[in-house]
Amino acid sequence: MTAAPPPPADPRAQHTARAGSFNAVAARYAANRPSYPPALLDAVEELTGRPLSGARTVDVGAGTGIASTLLHARGADVLAVEPGAGMAAEFRRALPHVPLVRGDGNALPVADATADLITYAQAWHWTDPARSVPEALRVLRPGGALALWWNTDALDVGWIAEAVGRAGRFLGIDVAAEQRKAGERVARADPSGRLDFTHRTVRWSRRVPLDTHLANVATHSALLVIPEERAAAYLEHERAHLLEVFPDGMVEETYDVRLIVARTP
Repeated sequence: MTAAPPPPADPRAQHTARAGSFNAVAARYAANRPSYPPALLDAVEELTGRPLSGARTVDVGAGTGIASTLLHARGADVLAVEPGAGMAAEFRRALPHVPLVRGDGNALPVADATADLITYAQAWHWTDPARSVPEALRVLRPGGALALWWNTDALDVGWIAEAVGRAGRFLGIDVAAEQRKAGERVARADPSGRLDFTHRTVRWSRRVPLDTHLANVATHSALLVIPEERAAAYLEHERAHLLEVFPDGMVEETYDVRLIVARTP
């Protein structure tokens, strides 16, 4: 399997293309992306110092509603914020009872001091912290909290490390370097130093059919921005590898959810 063509030279253009790539596959995203375990929401409650029930919560970059669904089920009063038309349409189809407004974290369409909690599930890295941090502080009430989390690959699991390595070679990415950069971005979630984040990792897994696993991989932005036929060839290559590991066709995906929470004074 040869490497994919290099991405656009301008990092900002690449970032914009990847951020907008999900809208065309919103239904597939909703059907195949992993959710989050109950232990994550327990940790959010612990680190924010308050129950989710009754909390006025702004879920930013809400996508198709994966996190909003869980927050709402815990009793949070959720307002979703989503910039993408395709993702917003899928959200409204799945969660017609949860209010949603179009916008992003760099300029929240929310009034001052109205939220107890702001959440970003798989979404903070699409913002500019120089703008999104002041916006979060503007919207949060005194004693409120900002919670950011990501499902990340459990790289100590052998088959996952091998699959990530194959993806890196195909995409022409130094996976180890990208992992370090991702960790640094999490550590520098607020480069201004105005927020003091507490970190927590929650491990969980799900067992899914191979087709679901590959459909999940296919919704990752790095594959969405390359030619469709090349992405399809890569996924068939992956299918052959994974059938050797999971001959029954059921894949055990393992994730480390990286959670960071900052409370306002």
